[in-house]
Order: sequence, then structure tokens, then C-alpha cells
Amino acid sequence: MAVETAPMAPEDFISIAQAIEAEVGKTIVGQKELLRGVITCVITGGHALLEGVPGLGKTATVRALGEALDLAFSRVQFTPDLMPSDITGTNIIHEDERGARDFRFQPGPVFANLVLADEVNRATPKTQSALLEAMQEKAVTVAGVRHLLPEPFFVLATQNPVDMEGTYPLPEAQLDRFLYKLLVPFPDARDLVQILERTTGGTSGNVSKVTDAATVNAMAELSRLVPVAPHVMEYAAQVVLHTHPENPRSPQVVRRYVRFGASPRGAQALVLGAKVNALHDGRYNASIEDINEVALPALRHRIIRNYEGESEGIAPDQIVHEVTQALTSAAARV
Repeated sequence: MAVETAPMAPEDFISIAQAIEAEVGKTIVGQKELLRGVITCVITGGHALLEGVPGLGKTATVRALGEALDLAFSRVQFTPDLMPSDITGTNIIHEDERGARDFRFQPGPVFANLVLADEVNRATPKTQSALLEAMQEKAVTVAGVRHLLPEPFFVLATQNPVDMEGTYPLPEAQLDRFLYKLLVPFPDARDLVQILERTTGGTSGNVSKVTDAATVNAMAELSRLVPVAPHVMEYAAQVVLHTHPENPRSPQVVRRYVRFGASPRGAQALVLGAKVNALHDGRYNASIEDINEVALPALRHRIIRNYEGESEGIAPDQIVHEVTQALTSAAARV
């Protein structure tokens, strides 16, 4: 069932977003870019994929966010023996007080507002597809009956790097369904000391709820109302077009190392992310700088390198950076 929303002022958007960041920051040390990216996905109604080696706080970040948002929260630990019905739910036999039996649908953990798919790349492709279909359709079909998922609905998935043992890398077409792919860096010395102080002492930060589903929906509606000038929209389109190797205007790194460029979903992610980024910074229109700022998380998982690019270790982030740098320089010369 959809949650009714009330109009929101931009000032309220900023204060609520800052309150969410502050509450989650009671548990998570540093990782400001990660936290900003996750909150952006929640506001835009998109899904986020968090990648990093074990122990960097991916699960803790999502759990803390679930505590800060007054939303139905569920967690699924993905394992090789996890079945699709363990996520979507299944029909079970129900017997009433008179002994009559019938089949009733027992919802799975995907029926929540915020779903943490922990270590999603440890499950088999069949089980991954069950979750990713729910992400795309925002509904599941069991025994021919379609069941709508609650609104709002977000999936925040974590995964270990695909070169680690016991993982099943997500196909590119399924990666494309994530609005952002966020990399979780290793903490520096100062942050690591603070982590040790928090986790080895007798107290830890308690996260309080700061908002609810209606407010999240209102923030989403406001973000979509942020104006984008025609030249900024054109710039976002050109960023995506310049990730395609068949484009003669693409940078040399794209034409040499890329097999397939970003999809139209990448352009949508650029614009939606830029709108939220502008509101975060207290501005009421998206700019080219906002597009550049969200380009890495929006596009890094949508660029497919060729064999030469993979063998020479050309990172998708490097490709995206050279695309935006070339387009920004071209725009400055006009």
C-alpha cells in the first residue's frame, strides 16, 4: 500500500538528510561518501550495491540506516544453498479450526521497505535472479499470483570482490538494476583507531529513528522536482554516450578498452543522483558539477571492459573519470 505524502520544503529535506547522516555516524566511522550514496539511493527509490572486503562495515552501515529510518527492515544472508522461495516466500498449507485445509501465501523477507541482501554474490545465479526480479518489478509472482511489495522499497546489497573464493559474480544485465555501486574503502589510521575505541570499549552508539516512510516519500517527490537546465541534461546524455566505444568522439581509453558502454539507466542515475546531491548541498537546481560528482557510483558497474582492458587492469573508475574530464574541458572551451 502506498504511503500518503505531504509537500516538503527544501530546508526540511536538508535537515532530515543531515539528521540521518548524524544518526548513522554514531555507529559508522568515516565512510562519508558511502553514507551519502546510500542515502541518495533511498531517497530516489533506487537500489545500491556495496562492494568491499569483509570487515569494513558494509552490513553495519545498512543496519544502522534501517534503525534510523522507521521502516520495515529485513536481512537476508545469502549462501550457496539459499533458494528463491527463501527470499520471495511460498504457499503453505493452512488448516483452520474446522480442519479445512487450503494454501496460503507466506511472504518472504523481501516483503519489507528496506531489505539488506548480505553477500549477495555468495548465492547461486538462480537465487540472485529472484531478488533482482523483485527489485525491477517491485512485485513477486508465486504459483501464478502476483504479490506487490510494500512502498517504499529499497534493496541494499553487499558483496565481496568477485575474485574472492566462493562467489558468483552478478551478470552485467543484473548489475544495471542497481542505481549506484558504492566501493567501501579501507579506513585510514585515524578512523581505524576510532573504530577500535568504539568496538572494544564498554559502550557503543545507539541509533535513534529520525524519519518514517511518509517523510522518505516526500523527500523523493521533492528531489524529482529539482530543475535541470537543458545543457545539464544534455551533458548527462553525452557522458553516457561517450562511454560507448563506437562513438568516434569518445576518449581513446574508451575506444581501446571498453566493450559496451553504459545503458540509459546510467543516464537516469546521473540525473536523479545530481538532483539529490544539489539538495544535500542546499542548492535547488542540478549542475554539471553534480553530474560529475555522482558519475562514478552511477556508471562504474555499467561499463563492460574488453579483454585488453581487463588484462591491463584499466579500472572502470579511470574510464569514467577520463570521460567526464574530457567533456568538462570541452564545455569550458565553448
